Amino acid sequence: MKIGVIGTGQFARSFISLWQLHPDVEEVYACDVVPERAKEHAEKYNLAGTFDTFEDALESDIDSVAILTQRWTHGPLVLQALEAGKNVYSAVPMAISAEEIGAIVKKVEETGLIYMMGETSYYNPAVVWARGKIAEGELGRVFYSEGDYVHDMDNGFYAAYQYSGGDDWKKTASYPPMLYPTHAVGGVLGAVPSYATSVSCIGIKDDRGDGVFDKDVSLWGNEFSNMTALFELADGGTMRTNEFRRVGYWNGHESRFRFYGTEAVMEQSGHGATYSVKTEGENYAKGKTLDISEEFVTRSKQLPEGFGDVDPALMQSFASGNARVQDRSRLPKEFEGAHNGHEGSHHFLADDFARAVTTKTQPPVNAWKAARFTLPGVAAYESAQQGGARIAVPDFGDGPDNPNW
Repeated sequence: MKIGVIGTGQFARSFISLWQLHPDVEEVYACDVVPERAKEHAEKYNLAGTFDTFEDALESDIDSVAILTQRWTHGPLVLQALEAGKNVYSAVPMAISAEEIGAIVKKVEETGLIYMMGETSYYNPAVVWARGKIAEGELGRVFYSEGDYVHDMDNGFYAAYQYSGGDDWKKTASYPPMLYPTHAVGGVLGAVPSYATSVSCIGIKDDRGDGVFDKDVSLWGNEFSNMTALFELADGGTMRTNEFRRVGYWNGHESRFRFYGTEAVMEQSGHGATYSVKTEGENYAKGKTLDISEEFVTRSKQLPEGFGDVDPALMQSFASGNARVQDRSRLPKEFEGAHNGHEGSHHFLADDFARAVTTKTQPPVNAWKAARFTLPGVAAYESAQQGGARIAVPDFGDGPDNPNW
């Protein structure tokens, strides 16, 4: 395959270098609205070349593009790429409206092209662990789950928005938290085989007064910095999600998950995790609670070479090894020793897209799964704007069966 990486901001280098290493990727190109950034990546990673514009990339003979642009731009760019006959890897979120998401799913159905959303939480060690236990039935009926994405604006987000937004960065730094839901929702629905059908969400109005989350400044008229949503799931269970951007929490697990079943409970906090199992019958005295934190530890915390310009607050996102529960045996040997990130997910993300394109099979987080990870947040934001009214979450179906990767 040949791939063009569209958008060469702070995270692009993680995937450019991995696809450059991948044995099934023949050529990698870069493209950015700031041409110097694309050329810098091309020289540093010895890429096949650069494109001056997105349209130039779509008119070339590459078969795939990776959309790594700003989060609110993904929907239109993905549709444009699919219409041009390119397979698409997209950073999260899939899009910011139900209409855009539905159009992407429809276009994938029409064309048969590969679409993959690069959701890190699907590969999060806690989610990988829970997915296996739930599939084996160990938790019994999972009737309630929680997924949080707790990332304070002071924890690197100010710097990130300033890096990408220029003089008008405050307009987009107010991005509605529930329109970036997949690091929380994706972890729950990446383990529980269900999807959201309705939601009630409460938005907390910001009060710092620095022009961020000011509805008169915000591109979206958004004044919510923290949001909490309760979802009904199709299997009769419930899911609660927090998206916090003003919170006195530093480092640890920004995404963390909890699954409550009739037979066992897994609870993850910012710095550890436990697994509680009851015994059969009424003798709860023989139940047990296990500390499973070690299963989820990603060993490497060193910032990789070439990432010295990254804000120190975002370092954890880039500096990460793999946990015991993650199966590296399926990865290309060329990835050994290469930098990783986001709880060990980057290697799996880069490989899954290459596999999907070259074998013409659906990736784990395909268009239909991506829609189910993203639409709950879109509906939740609408609910919050209506004072917490309970509203329906759209759904576009299961899609084709995924291979057992």
